[in-house]
Amino acid sequence: MNTSQRHVPVLRDRVLALLAPALSHPEAVLIDATMGHGGHAEQALQDFPQLRVIGLDRDTNALELSRIRLAPFAERVVLVHAVYDQIPQVLVEQGLTSVDGILFDLGVSSMQLDDVDRGFSYSVDAELDMRMDQTQGFTAAHVLNTYEPGQLVRILRAYGEEKFAERIVERIVRERKDQPFTHSARLVDLIRSAIPAAARRTGGNPAKRTFQALRIEVNSELEVLERAIPRAIDALRVHGRIVVMSYQSLEDRIVKRIFLKASTANVPHDMPVIPEDALPELRVLTRGSEKVSETEIEENPRAASVRLRAAERIRQVHSTGSDSGVAA
Repeated sequence: MNTSQRHVPVLRDRVLALLAPALSHPEAVLIDATMGHGGHAEQALQDFPQLRVIGLDRDTNALELSRIRLAPFAERVVLVHAVYDQIPQVLVEQGLTSVDGILFDLGVSSMQLDDVDRGFSYSVDAELDMRMDQTQGFTAAHVLNTYEPGQLVRILRAYGEEKFAERIVERIVRERKDQPFTHSARLVDLIRSAIPAAARRTGGNPAKRTFQALRIEVNSELEVLERAIPRAIDALRVHGRIVVMSYQSLEDRIVKRIFLKASTANVPHDMPVIPEDALPELRVLTRGSEKVSETEIEENPRAASVRLRAAERIRQVHSTGSDSGVAA
């Protein structure tokens, strides 16, 4: 199977339509902050013949597959092994102070889910790894086998919104004393047995929430996203655009909150005149979060949970020494 067949870009046409006004000029630069399999970047390079793409990914396997897929555009593509909160450093390395567009396609990719050895999927037995960057960091097995019970409960509740976190953790702590957790099938069986029968009848695989929580913990996904979105906004030129696709509510809430703050005037509601330095930095382009069509869900079921938000930068805010990390 070739690289193009293995990956269907979610909301490809809508994403490119939102980015188009910012990319339709000579020497435009797009940062694909989550390169994955390169599907969105490939379409952007085709649609905008003068566009340059800087592709980031923490997964070295994804970067190699993108390199192959985007070989016809090699002169206009730079691929960087980096996490998306490192956008400021990447700009410096590329000799840039700002870009025209930034795309985030968050969460675990189809490629990572389909790779049995990565341990992301609860539907097949595999080692409990779950690292998006397998060159560094700790694994899901490390979390399960070494974290204190209270830490595990907190993670399952906060990152997986798991109602039965205490019951699951009680079983995990009891069983790991006899044998450490190494593979996913054992964990899936434990979760199924820990959750009441009535709760198992709805909502899909009962292991879904725990696996999500472990993956988020292993990859520090929410902490990284909290840093990344403000830094991405800072990296945009005026009239540059940012598009973010989230696949679970925790991510979407973070994006919504940051967009709302940046698109709201920083003055009391009854102030008759808004000073220039209090004007909004962003103009939100989407009404709430957009979802995929039923047709696209039929073609790509994994797209069902996506929530898309987009915004345009309308005002330059001068740095005051905050943790934006972007060079002036």
